[in-house]
Amino acid sequence: MGTEGGLKRGFWSIGQLDREVAESLLERARRHAKGPRRSDVLQGVEIAALFFETSTRTRVSFEVAATRLGATMLHFDSKSSSLSKGESLHDTVETIASFGVDGMVVRSSAAGAPQLMADWTGLKVVNAGDGAHQHPSQALLDLYTLSERRGSPEALSGLRVGIVGDIAHSRVARSLMEGLDLFGAEVTLVGPATLMPPVGFRPATRVTSDFDECLGDLDVVYLLRLQQERIGQGLIPSFEEYVARYSLTRERYRRLRSGVVIMHPGPVYPGMEVDSAVIAAESSLVRSQTRNGVFVRMAILEAVFGDGVLA
Repeated sequence: MGTEGGLKRGFWSIGQLDREVAESLLERARRHAKGPRRSDVLQGVEIAALFFETSTRTRVSFEVAATRLGATMLHFDSKSSSLSKGESLHDTVETIASFGVDGMVVRSSAAGAPQLMADWTGLKVVNAGDGAHQHPSQALLDLYTLSERRGSPEALSGLRVGIVGDIAHSRVARSLMEGLDLFGAEVTLVGPATLMPPVGFRPATRVTSDFDECLGDLDVVYLLRLQQERIGQGLIPSFEEYVARYSLTRERYRRLRSGVVIMHPGPVYPGMEVDSAVIAAESSLVRSQTRNGVFVRMAILEAVFGDGVLA
């Protein structure tokens, strides 16, 4: 690919990126983190924010990112829209496009929805999470956070990352695995067999249901949020069982190698995926992930809606 021109129709998936483009986006994010708070690079650009699922971190960070670049973000409330009266998603999106916006940032429970909306409207669309499919901006902010901690994107090569939890239903895990693969990191998937994806899905070094067995081998422990409905679906016996086997407790934390970092996409429910004391530890990058989300999403919006020129 070799150019951000590959994002000029939108950004739906980490699969759109090669390493060169991913590195250019991380460098853009770094410049935004170190540079002036605001710019006018997207002055006059109007972006519709269509969040069909609830969100705090992703939605607000995209709002802040757009504002700092000089763009206007227009908010669509799906609960008070004609969707609640039976209007189709296609008609709703076409209506919003008819207002003359320059593009959309979309979060949807339907896998593939952002690219479909781009096809329907001809507008540029950025994926803010679609079903269990992709969450590309989250993956990029995770890669940025790790590269800043390690000193450079090149230092991600050979990094041993354990992704723990509900892999099968996680768009975060899917995108992050693809992003880590671009940079040569080694991925271990950890979780119950019932929460693992099909074998063909896994670009991973290894897969295990024994968290304790691999604790001492990891450089990064990335914990995924567990949804309550997994119990109702019979995929785990109980939350207590999950915590006993897969939570990063204080005892497990003490057994990690020196220098290991802890990550979580949020929101964090202390005592479920991770102990509250671990989240507060110096090795936790959770707050850095939240902060870096603004810089990475500035880079994405600039690449998609701006000139896309590498500088």
